[in-house]
Amino acid sequence: MSSVISADGTAIVYDRSGEGPALVMVSGSLTTRAAFPPFTALLAPHFTVFAYDRRGRGDSGDTPPYAVEREVDDLRALVAEAGGEAFVFGHSAGAALAMEAAARVAGIRRLAVYEPPFILGGRSPLPDDLPARLAERCAADGPDSALAYYFTIALEVPAPALERMRADPTWAEWERMAHTLAYDAAILGERVTGRPLPAEPFASIAVPTLVLSGGSSPEWMRETARAVAAAIPGGRHVTLDGQGHSAAPDVLTPVLVDFFGGR
Repeated sequence: MSSVISADGTAIVYDRSGEGPALVMVSGSLTTRAAFPPFTALLAPHFTVFAYDRRGRGDSGDTPPYAVEREVDDLRALVAEAGGEAFVFGHSAGAALAMEAAARVAGIRRLAVYEPPFILGGRSPLPDDLPARLAERCAADGPDSALAYYFTIALEVPAPALERMRADPTWAEWERMAHTLAYDAAILGERVTGRPLPAEPFASIAVPTLVLSGGSSPEWMRETARAVAAAIPGGRHVTLDGQGHSAAPDVLTPVLVDFFGGR
């Protein structure tokens, strides 16, 4: 375990493994760097992998007030720590953050993202004030309330399934990160409200970009992935057959190795 200091003084903790070109892994909602070992074990023969805890999660710090630019700065610090150049992979909400960074951070050489959860159609849109709603629920009613709202409204989890999730030990881990749901909602912004994609940051991404989706994921997620790839000048969309929102490491890793290898 190592750490790097971001521009606002926040300590960002990461694990480094492997050899080769640097690859920074950006996690999605309610996850830490602990989610990546199944991938890093397969990626390490090809890359020096940096798996980090996003601010407010795991062992990393969290300096208020939150701003998307601060999370971009965290990625900028990691790229600098990696020697000034790196590939970046982002999953779900982490994919949205990775694209924000790719438009602003020099040194990101190639970008791969898996199912950025923008809502352009095909399901119920989310409210414009989602970040404020999540933050208010967490502050006023506690993390359990924020999680319940997120799973019910954003992920459309039915009530019986929600109660089963509450009984799982993972729920307590999620409660410790519940305040970061408002962070992810801020990163997603208006792109979850059913409106067409805005030009930015996509038009400003000047590196080859691979946008991935799972063949078993809902159609609206695959449509979103196609739209994101079309909005990026160097974007390309690929569907991984038989995969859902969390692709199997042995399926996803060869695709990343091939893409970051320049093919």
